[in-house]
Amino acid sequence: MSKGPVIGTLQERSLHASLKELYVQGDAKSEVSIDGFVIDVVKDDLLIEIQTRNFAAIKSKLLSLLKNHPVRLVHPLPIKKWIVKQTPDGMKQLSRRLSPKKCGFEDIFDELVRIPNFMAHSNFSIEVLLIEEEEIRLQDGKGSWRRRGWSIVDRKLVEVIDRRLYEKPSDFLHFIPHALERPFRNSDLVESLGISRRLGQRLTYCLRKMNALKTVGKKGNALLHDIA
Repeated sequence: MSKGPVIGTLQERSLHASLKELYVQGDAKSEVSIDGFVIDVVKDDLLIEIQTRNFAAIKSKLLSLLKNHPVRLVHPLPIKKWIVKQTPDGMKQLSRRLSPKKCGFEDIFDELVRIPNFMAHSNFSIEVLLIEEEEIRLQDGKGSWRRRGWSIVDRKLVEVIDRRLYEKPSDFLHFIPHALERPFRNSDLVESLGISRRLGQRLTYCLRKMNALKTVGKKGNALLHDIA
């Protein structure tokens, strides 16, 4: 494996670059060309890809690499996020406040819903990082109307607070509380975990696709799930 060209380094956001630095330790190398792709980090025979959002965008790349290599997908979730507002030139900070939204490990299913069947592949694993980050916004008038014209221009890593590695489908069963009566409806799981209905649906969908959960019947119009 030869050291590949540095592609897109100047365009990648700070969060991606900082996480890549965390994994380049010892004899690990970054930006390595393998099978026609540039890999974020290679450590021994393990290929590490850092994806801060949109798993669909990396799906075809992963499918190609998994044929011949063990691949680990790393995904950060902000358990603590600071909203930092700057002037249009980015030279002056106007404010810094803590966002009320907090992610947990369960929020991985918002992205994993795009590739749940990958967990059945022996070469695939995913590491979820809970991080503290800064979201940098510029007052340029080009951003979403929801943000009143403020544009999100960067994400910066402050600290990695926790991490969890998932190597096989059964590793995800910690999301099913021991106290939850089985079989259970999706609404029972949502209430037990204190998550949104949408996230609960994605969680059970992913676990069914991984064959970690199975559908065992119905209660009214609701499906009943149990551990496979």
